[in-house]
Amino acid sequence: MSMHKVFWIGFAACAVGAFMTGMPEPDDAGEGGTAPGASLMAAPAPADANDGWGGDDIRLDRRGDGHFYAQPSIGGRQLDVMVDTGASFVALTGEDARAAGIYWSEADVRPVARGASGMVEGVPVMIDRIELGGTEMRDVEAAVIPEGLPVTLLGQSYLRRFDKVEIEGDSMILSRD
Repeated sequence: MSMHKVFWIGFAACAVGAFMTGMPEPDDAGEGGTAPGASLMAAPAPADANDGWGGDDIRLDRRGDGHFYAQPSIGGRQLDVMVDTGASFVALTGEDARAAGIYWSEADVRPVARGASGMVEGVPVMIDRIELGGTEMRDVEAAVIPEGLPVTLLGQSYLRRFDKVEIEGDSMILSRD
């Protein structure tokens, strides 16, 4: 692989990973809307894993591109999302948000974060429910990013609810003590 190609692959990964550094709180008007629900599915950890919350640890495998992905069902629609520990919140592509039944108005688009290439515009929303590996998290901060986001990101507004987010070899393990 040429050095030029390696640079661009690394740059793209960094740009996505550093995409969002913070999101202003949505105002009380509830801009954008609320997702009817979300569900992420992952392979559970071995049966002897006990994370103290009534379920197994959640184990995600690294894909060939070096990133970890999950397959959420949001609003009854199966999606493929990238787990991004560098993203401050869950960021939905416009296409994935529409597929999940999350609607917004172009008039609601506003700056929601600062990314590697400047301000990121989107619509703050709240996802009612995200299920991952048999667990459920409710009221997860998110934003619809109508343009410029190549894949939906599962960021810190979801991940920080776990006590541990660890990488062991080619597996990411999410657990609660």
